[in-house]
Amino acid sequence: MAAATEVSVPDLGDFAEVPVIEIHVAAGDVVSAEDPLVTLESDKATMDIPAPAAGTVGELRVKVGDLVSRGSPLLLLDTSGTDVEPPPLTDQQEPATQDAADPVAAAREPAARSASAAQAAVPAPAGGPPVTAVEAGAPDGFEGAHAGPGVRRLARELDLDLGALAGTGPKGRITKEDVIAAVRGPADGGTGVAGAAGGIPAVPAQDFSKFGPVEVRPLSRIQRLSGPALHRSWLNVPHVTQNDEADITDLDAYRRELDAAAKTDGYRVTLLAFLMKASVSALREFPKFNSSLTPEKDALIYKGYYHLGIAVDTPEGLVVPVIRDVDRKGITELSRELGAVSARARDGKLDLADLQGACFTISSLGGIGGTSFTPIVNAPEVAILGVVRSKMTPVWDGSAFVPRLMLPVSLSYDHRVIDGALAARFARYLCHLLEDVRRLVL
Repeated sequence: MAAATEVSVPDLGDFAEVPVIEIHVAAGDVVSAEDPLVTLESDKATMDIPAPAAGTVGELRVKVGDLVSRGSPLLLLDTSGTDVEPPPLTDQQEPATQDAADPVAAAREPAARSASAAQAAVPAPAGGPPVTAVEAGAPDGFEGAHAGPGVRRLARELDLDLGALAGTGPKGRITKEDVIAAVRGPADGGTGVAGAAGGIPAVPAQDFSKFGPVEVRPLSRIQRLSGPALHRSWLNVPHVTQNDEADITDLDAYRRELDAAAKTDGYRVTLLAFLMKASVSALREFPKFNSSLTPEKDALIYKGYYHLGIAVDTPEGLVVPVIRDVDRKGITELSRELGAVSARARDGKLDLADLQGACFTISSLGGIGGTSFTPIVNAPEVAILGVVRSKMTPVWDGSAFVPRLMLPVSLSYDHRVIDGALAARFARYLCHLLEDVRRLVL
């Protein structure tokens, strides 16, 4: 064979214009005979194009997404001065001899060198692999798995069951990265966010530029930090939302009086301070809402303090600073603290301690609008209150319709801890407090 050989697409039968969905090698990689070089995918099957001989990969002639047919050039392969390694043993073959000091060596297939460094860095989990192991010497059982030969051999070497993995490649194809990620375990360090290895398939990537002009803008720092936490809560907490509404006509009139006086002192009195006081009263009446599940999920931890998280809209995204000891503070003190904390949040000057320790969270969209929504429980809390803009509504008082200012409230809760009847009682009790401001001082 010549020193530099052009590797092309072999006969594909009746197929033509087949897309390249994976490239397993890069220029400079050393490969053995039969190592997969690229993977093609037709409407009915996927196929790996193997190396015709051992050698060093030269120039690549294709990229992912290219359409190829029989005879299309794939890459150049330099076979000069390369020792040809023996092909890997099949499942039916028994090794003639085996080095007792390296029991993996006899089973290790000569995988593409582009993945060898990543494979070497993957430690075997102390308690065994996170997915079902394939018994040594038994058939691989991967007939239903959507993966190429190289990925199958890698999974066999690492003793993983491909049937337990969800692929992140095109059309759900299992890639080498999926296999390596399964050995490493969850990328979030065990915080509970399920990924491809946890049975939740990833959303397939798309090239949106094919449909029109696009622009990529990075997520803000707050979004990068809060996104995984929201995802974790949504996946782990069985959410249910209870909707109700409170007649705050009288409360709002009193609030306006306080706010007019507060403006001269440089702060504002908003509905949020009253919601916080009402929430604390409701938490006292229904202490299960002021609890958290133990890590073992077999008991509840009841809290004897009342720290409330308040969602604040900032230019960088939503943050939830914590107002502590709400039960010990009045409307005026809470209003001042809310103004100061909100300003620090918008200026990006919150400390880590400002964001920790909440028992219950309030998310208010009253300044924007809406009729209701489902706020995501901020685990390990077990409930969150969402409110939207109040509106004047005709309400029947027994003899006539009268205009009343009604506030919609949405209570999301963890159904493992709170059932629907308890949630309805909590929401109604909260609305009952808001409907008569005198009840907030009891």
